[in-house]
Amino acid sequence: MKGKRFSEEQIVGVLKRLEAGEKPKDLCREIGVHEQTLYNWKSKYGAVEVTQLSEFRAVNSKKW
Repeated sequence: MKGKRFSEEQIVGVLKRLEAGEKPKDLCREIGVHEQTLYNWKSKYGAVEVTQLSEFRAVNSKKW
């Protein structure tokens, strides 16, 4: 079964909600992902801000 795809902005938004104090189990149930997926996202995108993602895309799009 193919899983849902979340944009990087959506993932960062979910992680911000986690940092704000929402319980991981409740958050995972709401968005429909496994708790381990949430922690994988945290390890990959934990230090990233949405503005940093847009700046990164802007710089990389100019290279191509």
